[in-house]
Formats: sequence, structure tokens, C-alpha cells
Amino acid sequence: MNDEQLRRAVEKQVKRMQRAEKERPTLLAQSVFMGTLALLFVLPMILGAYLGNWLDNMAQGYSIYWTIGLLLVGLVVGIINVYIFVREHD
Repeated sequence: MNDEQLRRAVEKQVKRMQRAEKERPTLLAQSVFMGTLALLFVLPMILGAYLGNWLDNMAQGYSIYWTIGLLLVGLVVGIINVYIFVREHD
């Protein structure tokens, strides 16, 4: 590798590093991203738990089957939501 090729390679790397520095997300953007992930994960679980609790209260006697079942469904939906969101914004 001669001096000219080395110089071009170094200049190319410097330009890539400068472009990456300009495109780096701010703290606010990262906070919004993480907050969105949290909501996408937690909200389906909360909704599943509330709906399951309501269905359990409609049944006679003590039952937590709907609550546990719909909480687990909410967990799966939340995981899928986060996976899709991260894939789209990668």
C-alpha cells in the first residue's frame, strides 16, 4: 500500500466518522425511543390483566384463569410489538 492509497483510506474513514457523529441520535430522541418501547411492551399486558380480571369477576367463585391467561397473551403481544418496532427503526 503506497502513501496515496493510505491517505485516501484515512480520509474515507474520517468522513465516515464525521457523518456518524452528525447522525447520532440525541438524548431526547433516545429517551423517546425507549419510552415508546416501554409502552409497546407494557400496555398490552395491562390491558390483558384488566380484561382478564373483569372476566374473572363475571364468573362465580374465585378464579384467576382469565387474568393469568390474558396477561400471558399481553406479554406475547408486547414482545411482538417491540420486535416489529425495533426492526422497522433499525
